[in-house]
Order: sequence, then C-alpha cells, then structure tokens
Amino acid sequence: MDTEAEPQERDRSSEPETGPEEGPRSSRIRSRIPVSLSWRRTLALGVFCAVAVLLFSTFVVQPFLIPSHSMEPTLKVGDRVLVNKLAYRFGSVPQRGDVVVFDGTGSFVQEPPEENPVVGLLHGAAASLGLAEPAETDFVKRVVGVGGDRVVCCDRRGRVEVNGRPVDEDYLYAGDAPSRAPFDIVVPDGRLWMMGDHRGKSRDSRDHLGEPGGGMVPVDRVIGRADWLGWPLGRVGSVPGTRAFDGTAAAGASRG
Repeated sequence: MDTEAEPQERDRSSEPETGPEEGPRSSRIRSRIPVSLSWRRTLALGVFCAVAVLLFSTFVVQPFLIPSHSMEPTLKVGDRVLVNKLAYRFGSVPQRGDVVVFDGTGSFVQEPPEENPVVGLLHGAAASLGLAEPAETDFVKRVVGVGGDRVVCCDRRGRVEVNGRPVDEDYLYAGDAPSRAPFDIVVPDGRLWMMGDHRGKSRDSRDHLGEPGGGMVPVDRVIGRADWLGWPLGRVGSVPGTRAFDGTAAAGASRG
C-alpha cells in the first residue's frame, strides 16, 4: 500500500488574490485617504484664520485704505493705516490733534447710500482687511475741537484759534491756508470738530455747518485712532503726532 501522500491542489479560494493590479490598486486607495484629510484640514485652517483675522479687525486693529488727498501730507492716497479700535474703549476720549476714523452718518453724510446687501457684505469684509476702499460713510480726519471748545478762523495771522489760543498747525499741506472759509463755532459736549490736513482738498466740518448736526461728529461715531502706517513698506511706522494744541485745553477750562 502506497502511504505517500499524494500532492493535493491548494484551495485558492481562501487566499487573497494576487493579481498584477493588487499593488497599485491598494496604494491608490491608501493614498486617497491622507490627501482627503489634508484638504479638509487645510480648508478648516483657512476658515479659522479668516475668522480670526476678521474678529481681530472688527474689535482690535483694522487696516484702513486711504482713498483721497484730504489728509496729505500726513496720510497719502494708497496708504494703509492701522486703526486702533481700543484707543477709546476704556474711558479715554479723542483729544485735539488725534487722527481718527469715524462714521460720518448724520454729520458728514445725512443718508447712507443704498446698496445690494450681498455686495455690501463682501465690500465690508474686504474693506475691513484694507483690501478695498472704505465705505462711503467712513472718513479719516484730525480732531481740531472737542466738546466745549470754541474754534475760530481766523486770527490776524490767518491761524485757527482754539479757546482763544492760535494753533500753529505744522502738519498742514505745504501752501495751504488753515481755512479760506471763516467760522466761529462752539463744539457741543460729546461732539468733535474735524478738519483734514490738506485743507484745499478736504471736505470736513466746515462744509457741513448749515446741515443737520452742523458738521459736528458724535464721539460715539468714532471707529478708532489711526496710530500706525502699515503700507507701503517705505512708510511703515507710527502716524506722526503733534504738539500744536498744547495749552488750548487749559485756556478752554479757564473760559468755562
């Protein structure tokens, strides 16, 4: 009796198939998973960064594109200033000489222009990042008078007076007169008298004297103080300050 085990054919049904496509196919399946996860992570990170930047711009510091010549030479067309939105949040108030960004609705603009809500939202988002011109109701000017001040133009030497003291405005555009239109106003409490540094190119409080609000900007309409220049690179730094109004507050207090 032949006891040698006869060769038996292996049952291949229980073994994985090893066709010529197995290697490439399995590698393709494995490669799809990390790529998909990578795109999702990248998208999530992008959304998170965008939201973080918008929140920072909304509540802390907002880039603001300068669209006109009205604040030359301090600010030039195309400059991006960084507006400090915390400057007046904790009890501080705008001071004479501050360069501020404000909503001019009710003072410089009586009725905000109508626009498509979607377009307005997209434009607002771009403007908040300094990528588009600001809204038509947003302005940047210099504070010349605060509540209780008497602001007069002009004295015998053509200078603006604040509370009886002449102001030597060293920030004015070369060749500009402090004002070609005379005025004599007292700023109500809680409001501001605003003027551009390029007086010949600036539409400011002087141009709205006969309108509702008299050109005076409510303090609560101030968006923030323009503290820094962020672009172009050759102009990066702090927005220049001024000592032109030193002594005017004391004179104002003595008049009250």
